[in-house]
Amino acid sequence: MHFSGTDSYVATADLTVAVNAAVTLERPLLVKGEPGTGKTELARQVAGALGLPIIEWHVKSTTRAQQGLYEYDAVSRLRDSQLGDDRVNDVRNYIRKGKLWQAFEATEKVVLLIDEIDKADIEFPNDLLQELDRMEFFVYETGETVKAAIRPIVIITSNNEKELPDAFLRRCFFHYIRFPEMEVMKKIVEVHHPGIKDTLLSTALTQFYTLRETPGLKKKPSTSEVLDWLKLLLAEDLSPEDLNSDTKDALPRLHGALLKNEQDVHLFERLAFMARSERRR
Repeated sequence: MHFSGTDSYVATADLTVAVNAAVTLERPLLVKGEPGTGKTELARQVAGALGLPIIEWHVKSTTRAQQGLYEYDAVSRLRDSQLGDDRVNDVRNYIRKGKLWQAFEATEKVVLLIDEIDKADIEFPNDLLQELDRMEFFVYETGETVKAAIRPIVIITSNNEKELPDAFLRRCFFHYIRFPEMEVMKKIVEVHHPGIKDTLLSTALTQFYTLRETPGLKKKPSTSEVLDWLKLLLAEDLSPEDLNSDTKDALPRLHGALLKNEQDVHLFERLAFMARSERRR
């Protein structure tokens, strides 16, 4: 199995090396990077490129590691016993399989995505150490061991909001998705907006990267946000001249697609005020 990107996903050379190394080593691939850099989509594209099914486990702040294995519904079993339901005689009727169980029992190789693992409690990664390492776990209610007959490709994403335990990191192959440079970004844009005029694209991306590097910016716009912005520019049929006419005001046209909090908007408004004051001198 070899991943080299897809027609709808531009994968850099170092990213493809990381994916293929994790597959070869049979270790989870831990992918970090800014939100909106394509971490989640990577797992879907790997599955599509390799022709494999994908099982997605989206982690929330309330998610527990046990939920990825299974959950035992003791309350329903108690209720059914009071009603005289014959289902209570088999505890398996009250066990809900989690995403890891589904991946382990699959009859073919699958891609297992554990998305945004850093959202959960700090103990969450530690609670999955043995299961991801040995690819098995014990079900206490039934006394059985669930073991992966075919080891899945595990891709774990993190927005780097909190540090992950060293013991967990040792079991992963790590890759950080750097924010794309302009030439790579042009290739990404071509995938999503084919045929966009080069003059418009160059002008828009120059403004975008200038905005991203503005000192004091609280939230830098991501790849997904620049794609949304370009979609709006195309919908409004704006020209490079239209974009250049905005530079004197500091705030780019349709900036709501790029700036997502009031502090950053106020920052650019102050810059615009200072630019106008400078021109009056």
